[in-house]
Amino acid sequence: MNEKSTQETSFEQALSELENLVEQLESGELSLDQSLQQFKRGVELTRHCQGILKQAQQIVEQLIETNDESSAVPFESSD
Repeated sequence: MNEKSTQETSFEQALSELENLVEQLESGELSLDQSLQQFKRGVELTRHCQGILKQAQQIVEQLIETNDESSAVPFESSD
């Protein structure tokens, strides 16, 4: 896959592909060249996933901003 197709990959798809790459690398059955190519793809997928998680974190932080009247408040049990 190239960089453009990585950008179009969902978090779940990227994570699944990354897990498969790790299994292939851990198997020890790939040549050095294949291992390097798989490692490079793994780095691309890792960066892609990190970017998605960072965006999600920013959204969550905006939603629970302390200055916002609708921000989250701690749950208090009525025990």
